[in-house]
Amino acid sequence: MEDAVQKAIDIVRQGGIIIYPTDTAFGIGCRMDNPEAVDRLFSIRKRPRSQATPVLVSSNEMALTYFYEPSDIVRRFMDLYWPGALTIVALCKTQLIHSPIRGNGASVGLRMPNHPTLIRVISAIEVPLLGPSANFHGDATPYRFEDLNPALTALVDYVIPGICSVQSASTVVDCSTDPYRIIRQGAVSLHKI
Repeated sequence: MEDAVQKAIDIVRQGGIIIYPTDTAFGIGCRMDNPEAVDRLFSIRKRPRSQATPVLVSSNEMALTYFYEPSDIVRRFMDLYWPGALTIVALCKTQLIHSPIRGNGASVGLRMPNHPTLIRVISAIEVPLLGPSANFHGDATPYRFEDLNPALTALVDYVIPGICSVQSASTVVDCSTDPYRIIRQGAVSLHKI
């Protein structure tokens, strides 16, 4: 497994695209700061460029680099639910994030996955990793390695094997509005805070 992790790190550093296990589902990603790789990922997934995609971070500090003046509620959610299956949507520093990632808007959805292998990859590349599920746009989310579509895996540069412990989509909460609102109810049940 050590070799697989190092190979994934090397490929992503060079602008490649990988498929990887998270705590929730298998994801497909590239480094967030490489516009060519981001555009290629959108093309591979057949995802409309107007639809924002989630991004995975390895620490609260990494998230705070991209969130724009995060509110107390954003910080509380990060402290309470990360690492874990909560995607937090908040206003972002748009100049740091290629526009398709944010769906041409002013917010971004960030999550710190509870998956040691993936945290190692993101920490090593030192920038967030795109985090949409590893499927063609509109297809079923792959929660197990066997669920991955061979037609999709053939289009990426590397696949990290592994297990998704939660096997359920993340909860998505939009904190760019006050009060916050739940966009998608998933693995995490939010307590009123």
